[in-house]
Amino acid sequence: MPRTTAKDIEQDKFARFDRIKKAIAALEKQQRQILKQGELAPSGAWVARYQVRQNTKKYWYYKLQAPSPSFQSSTSSELSKYKHLGKAGTQDHIDAVMSVFRRSVIDEIQKIIRSLDDCLLDITSGAEQEEEKPQD
Repeated sequence: MPRTTAKDIEQDKFARFDRIKKAIAALEKQQRQILKQGELAPSGAWVARYQVRQNTKKYWYYKLQAPSPSFQSSTSSELSKYKHLGKAGTQDHIDAVMSVFRRSVIDEIQKIIRSLDDCLLDITSGAEQEEEKPQD
């Protein structure tokens, strides 16, 4: 079995570093493409279905809901946690669903990029291999 040299180790590190950088670049390209598709919902937002009763009838409507006030209110100058979307299939409803989808994809891409950045730090700092101290 051939002996591993310092040069082999450095070439391996460089190759792995390069693969990670290319993966990050591909993810960043995906991110840019998604951002071009439209608005992002606020972080943690979701589309909620709710019911309104009038006399003997029930109506179903949808709203975009965020964990904190994020939407311009139509009745005041304050921000609201809710954005009324109307009935299922309206343009506002579909736009909101897609904005939530884009937000979730962007959040996942960012999480993966942070993880890969940590990998780059491991490679460059030598933290991949650490000496264990003998226990007494």
